[in-house]
Amino acid sequence: MFVKTGDKVKVIAGKDKGREGTVLSVNVKKNRVVVKGVNKIKKHQKPSQSNANGGVVESEGSIHASNVKVISSKKEDK
Repeated sequence: MFVKTGDKVKVIAGKDKGREGTVLSVNVKKNRVVVKGVNKIKKHQKPSQSNANGGVVESEGSIHASNVKVISSKKEDK
């Protein structure tokens, strides 16, 4: 896969087109990446010991790797 964890990428397709962020994780089998600050999803959680109040938690969802373009890789920054 052309994208690695830590690379800076730009989204070229989808609802977050034009946004930039760093790659947090890569799923090679499904060809998907998680980019910081892109494709935010809301998940409702019940109260538990770790989260006593419960509520709505917002996190990044994965997007297909073909929808991102590498701006600068982690190797180039060193």
